[in-house]
Order: sequence, then C-alpha cells, then structure tokens
Amino acid sequence: MTGMEEIKFKNAIGMDYTPEEVGAATLAFMKADPDRKYSITIGTDSELYNRTSADFVTAIVVHRIGNGAIYFWRRIKLDNFHTIRDRILREVMISLDTAKLAISQLRKLDTPEFSLEIHVDVGENGETKSMIQELVGMIRANDFKAITKPDSYAASSVADRHV
Repeated sequence: MTGMEEIKFKNAIGMDYTPEEVGAATLAFMKADPDRKYSITIGTDSELYNRTSADFVTAIVVHRIGNGAIYFWRRIKLDNFHTIRDRILREVMISLDTAKLAISQLRKLDTPEFSLEIHVDVGENGETKSMIQELVGMIRANDFKAITKPDSYAASSVADRHV
C-alpha cells in the first residue's frame, strides 16, 4: 500500500472513511461499551473477471463479543492473475497489509484491549485446500492468528458480500 491519502474504506452503508477515520470509528465503538471484549478480524475475498483481472475486497470487522459489530471494506482492482494460487496469495498479502495499517492506526489511539485475526477464504473442501498450511504459515510468520473456513467470516461472508 502506498500513501494513506489514496486509501479509502467504506462502512456498511457505503460512506467513505480514511484509515484515520476507521481508527476513530473503531475507538468510538469500543469506548461505547468498554467492559466488553473485542475482536478485530480482517479478511479479503476476490473475484476474477476478464480472465486475468481480479476484484479484491478487504473487510475490517470490529466485533463486540456477544453484542454486535461494525465493519469497513475496501475494493482494489488488479491485473495479471493466471492461477487461483496467485489470487489467493494476493488476498492474504492484502489482508496482512491491511492488518499492519490497522494496528498502526490503533496504536496511536487509546483503544481497549482486542484480539486480531486474519481470515482466509480457504478451507478443507475447496480447490485451495492444498494451500492452507502455506497461507496459515505466512500469517503466523507476521505474528497474526489465522482463521480458515468455515470460521473465516470476515473473508467468506463480509468481504464476499461486496465482491
């Protein structure tokens, strides 16, 4: 990712947010009920079009455990994807970049404690099942917890809704 002025997220109803505004909205959501536990999950889903171009949607879900969530999403269009492996690897790289951006924004704020997970749109039943170990290893090597299908809702449900 390049300069933050180029990065825009949308909320669930389509309003634009900068990374700083995502951080502020996340903080406000957490501070509204500081006694709850919070989980931030990040996941990316993609869809191929024009044979080698792909539409990538990344979701940041801020879950107030037991009491709702808010989310933000972002779309990126990229080219030169000739295999599903290329596309899935890029999904994970985009999620990792987004997680690092989110952490850098939240460290500037006085946020309550939270857990952070990267959700990957792969599972034991699809054509990408052979990639699970590699992708989970990439995520763990970056000090994040990896979640795969069927529990990877940030990628498989939230981001998928906007692809």
